[in-house]
Amino acid sequence: MAESTGQKSKRKLRKTRIGVVTSAHKTPKTIRVEVQYSARHPKYLKYMRRRTKLHAHDETGEARQGDVVQVMECRPVSKTKVWRLVKVIQRSTEV
Repeated sequence: MAESTGQKSKRKLRKTRIGVVTSAHKTPKTIRVEVQYSARHPKYLKYMRRRTKLHAHDETGEARQGDVVQVMECRPVSKTKVWRLVKVIQRSTEV
């Protein structure tokens, strides 16, 4: 008898990041998103601008290069893809 007592196990909140699409449609259903953040230098204590590049899964192919997007962490889709596209926040003005 493994009945629950009415309590559902809750998932932890997944990480979300906002960044700019730097590469799209070179590989099907994959976009590369560049996320910028500030980190403090351990010795000099000044803030440095840092960036990281994430590979995200874009099922519908709606993101274009230069778009500002929100991505969320998910289960591994491939060797490098562990993020998925949530929404396009702002479209790029490039043609």
